[in-house]
Amino acid sequence: MDEILGLFPTPFLRARQALDRDLVQGLVAHFVAQAQRNNSSSGNLSHTELLQPTDSPLLGQVALLVTPKLVDFGAALFGERMGWAIKEMWVNVLDTGGRQAMHNHANSFISGVIYLTPTHPESQTVFMKSPGGHDFAFKNDHKGMTPSEFSADKWISPAPAPGDMVLFPSYLMHAVPPNQGERRISLAFNAIPTRLDSWGYKITFGG
Repeated sequence: MDEILGLFPTPFLRARQALDRDLVQGLVAHFVAQAQRNNSSSGNLSHTELLQPTDSPLLGQVALLVTPKLVDFGAALFGERMGWAIKEMWVNVLDTGGRQAMHNHANSFISGVIYLTPTHPESQTVFMKSPGGHDFAFKNDHKGMTPSEFSADKWISPAPAPGDMVLFPSYLMHAVPPNQGERRISLAFNAIPTRLDSWGYKITFGG
């Protein structure tokens, strides 16, 4: 019997209701007013400065809830359960018409997004293959073809509810299409392991 195997798949963690309603509402009430930094992607996108879990009791609660999931996801990435720390956090405020251009996150290994408000169906986070990747130079793109996880250039993440979280490798390219709904608020963060060991060549992260 023939069998198609997915070689070297990219892990992606979806955690429903990672944060409860009270914590979500507290984050929105406290941090939206601090989202004063403009983003070059869109005039309708702003964000807070980079924050640490120690900057607010609310962020400290988030870190306590998220860290065990980072450990689980890190084991899928690196084959070992190890310590993880959130490197930075920030709140994004995307008003109607705003968008986030394709990008990835440097100087980190796991990135995450926690959705704090409902998301319009046309503005769900989109993940895509890295440009110039290891793919065929000539593609088969037309209305009669059926995209799959092997042939598609992009993948739209599942519709999130407030409090839902996704984790993904920081190198993964992603974007947010123009927001056709009401204000969309999310909390993003980057995380690093305490150390990596490659056959005795060890790197320790953090202070």
